[in-house]
Amino acid sequence: MKFRGKIVDVACLNHFTRVVTTISKLTKTCVLRLNPDNLFFVLSGKVANGGVSMWCELSQANFFDEYQMEGVSPENNEICLELAPENLSRALKTVQNAKSVKVKLTKKHCPCLTVCAELPTLSSSSRVVTHDVPVDVIPKRLWHEFKEPSVPDFDVSIYLPPLKTIKNVVDRMKNLSNFLVIEANMNGEMNLKIETDLVSVTTYFKDLGNPPWGDGASQDGGPTQSRDPDSMAEARVDVRKLQQFLVGQQVNPSKSMCNIVHQSVLHLILLHEDVSLQYFIPAVA
Repeated sequence: MKFRGKIVDVACLNHFTRVVTTISKLTKTCVLRLNPDNLFFVLSGKVANGGVSMWCELSQANFFDEYQMEGVSPENNEICLELAPENLSRALKTVQNAKSVKVKLTKKHCPCLTVCAELPTLSSSSRVVTHDVPVDVIPKRLWHEFKEPSVPDFDVSIYLPPLKTIKNVVDRMKNLSNFLVIEANMNGEMNLKIETDLVSVTTYFKDLGNPPWGDGASQDGGPTQSRDPDSMAEARVDVRKLQQFLVGQQVNPSKSMCNIVHQSVLHLILLHEDVSLQYFIPAVA
């Protein structure tokens, strides 16, 4: 197995750092999947057992000036690594002004992702900083656990208001309850609700719009046509898990949307021109 990538463009380096930092806010450990065209950051928590899961896809051509890799075999040309994204984020943050940054898979005291940066100097001599991020190589027999999740057979899909607005609302609501209800319909309406024995608080959003998915067939990634557009689908979620997702966002998505599987799963999607991030939060009773 071999992997080597080089980033020269400062804007690309900054963007890649923001993505990794976002991932580090969502999970302490994750899997980095590498193939010839893409990088994937994966958290495969068991949603059915109350865990969150995540799938973040990046096109390598939009970040790396040079990108070379050889997988475990020609037939399975991929590499799967488990790492702590916070360690990679720290390494990238220290080299933001570098003339170039190389990221490669190395074997030292243990397998590592080595971040090697050439820093600018006032003299003719070069200055190089190296960070080794420990990783665990995941054997092929376990790869099936980190495959791309399918879009759930949802009841409602809706565009989200600005994430900063939602974050401000959720930050205030978390002081009232440990759980929050998100409900939405196919008329572009969404509500955030807190209901306890002592207080009931609801924030209303309207005219958000609903994403077009397929031909309207739910198994093809869209709500059924027979559903009443005014009918609300809802998911009651742990407010801390939703807040964690909102606090860490540095992706600056061009589009953000939410799919709700009624009383089951909240599926959040952030889209940028070169990044796609999916996040699954299980509903609670």
